[in-house]
Amino acid sequence: MLVILLNCVTLGMFQPCEDLKCKSDWCTILQAFDDCIFAFFAVEMVIKMLALGIFGSKCYLGDTWNRLDFFIVMAGMLEYSLEGHNASLSAIRTVRVLRPLRAINRVPSMRILVTLLLDTLPMLGNVLLLCFFVFFIFGIVGVQLWAGLLRNRCFLQDDLKTRYNLSELSPYYRQEEGEDNPFICSSARDNGMLRCHSLPPVKGAGPSAPSPSPPEPGPGAVNFDNIGYAWIAIFQVITLEGWVDIMYYVMDAHSFYNFIYFILLIIVGSFFMINLCLVVIATQFSETKQRENQLMQEQRARYRSNDSTLASFSEPGSCYEEMLRYIGHLYRKVKRRLLRLYSGWQSKRRKKVNPNGEGGGAGPGEGAGAGASTGTAGRAARGGGSSPSTT
Repeated sequence: MLVILLNCVTLGMFQPCEDLKCKSDWCTILQAFDDCIFAFFAVEMVIKMLALGIFGSKCYLGDTWNRLDFFIVMAGMLEYSLEGHNASLSAIRTVRVLRPLRAINRVPSMRILVTLLLDTLPMLGNVLLLCFFVFFIFGIVGVQLWAGLLRNRCFLQDDLKTRYNLSELSPYYRQEEGEDNPFICSSARDNGMLRCHSLPPVKGAGPSAPSPSPPEPGPGAVNFDNIGYAWIAIFQVITLEGWVDIMYYVMDAHSFYNFIYFILLIIVGSFFMINLCLVVIATQFSETKQRENQLMQEQRARYRSNDSTLASFSEPGSCYEEMLRYIGHLYRKVKRRLLRLYSGWQSKRRKKVNPNGEGGGAGPGEGAGAGASTGTAGRAARGGGSSPSTT
């Protein structure tokens, strides 16, 4: 973990714009650190491959995070192999940014979050499918009602005769000087809130009329001319960013009652759909956390039930277990030899201390037997002397 954090720091200190060829002392030092870190990652990968094996569900490449580490190390080896061959390494060097992802497997809480993200993708896919149907329905309604209406502008007629030169004026009316907010007016067949006669009086302007002319608001991105532009407008409304302006544009060009469409869209899109995504994530988070805690408890139980800490994490039938068994076999074999050597040394030591072990052992036995017979004879004599007095 410390090496990964050090790698993040060294990657952030590189300044390729100032020293593209990496000829400065600072860049050379950072490159040396990066080479040492890469060598550490490569050695770690080789050790894991030797301990776990390479292919198989229980081996090194059977784990997703190990495959990510393998890809990062292989990309680094490719970079070092192509260095000096006048090859463009910019695309390969971008793989370096994936090195901090190695820290995810070392931090349990971060691993839970990433697992949560991967577990919620299928459920979020169903939610996104529902969002697509909502977008599609509201988009079709918007295209059918307001296609081309946001192009309506009030303009000066070409045959207008005035005493003033109006060639320098903007051909379309703007609400305020210096702003590009359009004055979208309603045509004669629609019942919009603004019409050309609603324009403030301009000296010498004369008559004006609505005409379908570009550009649209946005500029050009806010309209309902087709389903694609309608989805852009709907997405902007759901994010609650600038949705009031879009509603006012539609109300000015078509009808006052168009606000119902936008209120329904906000209720369904902003309040319901987004909260539905949050509910899915919260539900899956509780399930993922419970599953991870259960796995941790099982690992702890396996740790307590085994004598060896290393053997507690071994999987049956794996290369790792076979290595542990072989090490245990060697340990027991060496232990037996040491015990035999110690027994022989103890026996030799006894012979040196007491060379006549057999005779010395018999002498005390005989003395003890003689003492016992003497005591028996004495008790018999005392018994014989007391018997006449009793009779």
